[in-house]
Amino acid sequence: MSLRTQRRMAAEILGVGIERVWMNPDDIEKIESAITREDIRRLIHEGSIRAIQKKGISGGRRREKLAKGRRRGPGSRKGSRGVGKRDWVNRIRAIRRYLKSMRDSRRITKSVYRRLVLLAKGGSFRSVSHLKEYIEVHKLARKR
Repeated sequence: MSLRTQRRMAAEILGVGIERVWMNPDDIEKIESAITREDIRRLIHEGSIRAIQKKGISGGRRREKLAKGRRRGPGSRKGSRGVGKRDWVNRIRAIRRYLKSMRDSRRITKSVYRRLVLLAKGGSFRSVSHLKEYIEVHKLARKR
């Protein structure tokens, strides 16, 4: 006998799709004889019928995608248009302020200053600390 009706009722009661309804193969006779919603509820309570867990994307897989730079398009962004822009403005101002202070205190030459400002404008530095690291690695600071 077909269990289509029982499956449909169970899906409605469980609040899931028909595909996610699991029926215990050992209790098929019992499930076949269930003709009312109350019978189906009793079988769910007994554990003869239950909902299969929903499949989802794993967190690790998502992190992998994000690390590659995926899933960051305009459709995935929250907040107003200028939110990301604000971060950029704050970062570039801090970097330029730091470069000016280094130039004024003569820790870097004017030519190095000019080159670093252009690099910063191109987005080469994540933060002021990244800029400091760059200066240190490339030995751009003047000797004291």
